[in-house]
Amino acid sequence: MLNIDLHCHSDASDGMLSPAALVARAAANGVDVLALTDHDEIAGIATARAAAEAEGITLIPGVEISVTWEGVTVHVVGLRIDPAHPELAAGLVGIRQGRMERARRMGADLARAGIAGAYEGAHARAANKEMVGRTHFARWLVDEGHAGDLRAAFRHFLTRGNPGYVEHEWTSLENAVGWIRGSGGTAVLAHPGRYPFTARDTHRLLDAFRALGGAGVEVITGSHHPSEYGKWADLARAFGLKASRGTDFHAPGEGIEPGRVPALPHYCRPVWEGWPELQPLLAPASAACF
Repeated sequence: MLNIDLHCHSDASDGMLSPAALVARAAANGVDVLALTDHDEIAGIATARAAAEAEGITLIPGVEISVTWEGVTVHVVGLRIDPAHPELAAGLVGIRQGRMERARRMGADLARAGIAGAYEGAHARAANKEMVGRTHFARWLVDEGHAGDLRAAFRHFLTRGNPGYVEHEWTSLENAVGWIRGSGGTAVLAHPGRYPFTARDTHRLLDAFRALGGAGVEVITGSHHPSEYGKWADLARAFGLKASRGTDFHAPGEGIEPGRVPALPHYCRPVWEGWPELQPLLAPASAACF
């Protein structure tokens, strides 16, 4: 069976490992097919592709786009994108500019709460200085003793109603799906269980996503509790969406290792179904994949 991980981050966004080191770690964990899906950034793809060729694994070029849908931040993963597509590249530049403006406002909000130096500390922890995000702030808060771990940093800071949280308008769902599809890619709704939606609003989001050309939803992800896997598998099937699998790996010790989540439920249609680059890897008698 193939071990397929379609959601991982490098230090081109808010991961801790370089693209090459991420690929090496995934290969050591037995990953056969890896997608690099950095937040709003595609700068690491070329290096990751070269590393994947050296490691003998298949690299899927990807991105995770920040979206505002009805006032809530959601994420859309683009798989098999063309990193050179001009509309996608230009759209991501605009999002990154907004991300940096948000980071400065987060630092100012934490300073007003008596926590000085947060922006500078987060900035120092970002390998890509255009990509200062909440995870960099969280790591700084932990290092400075303001929080015991990353979960506590997000629980007490950086989230709605807490110091460090600022409202921000990302791009639209229509733009994100359009850029991905325009570049030849496949749009997947990332970790849907993380969003604070009612069942009704979740159904509305899935309807809107599908109507725009969205193709899949993450069913197995490090952001979902195992008790949720069946729920999202059922919703994917009910809404005619394919299922994806990815760890959402960011750093050693911060979550599930690349490739180490369960297989998709047997009744799911995998998002990688029919991808030509995977056909040489599949045994003719078996369609089973992680």
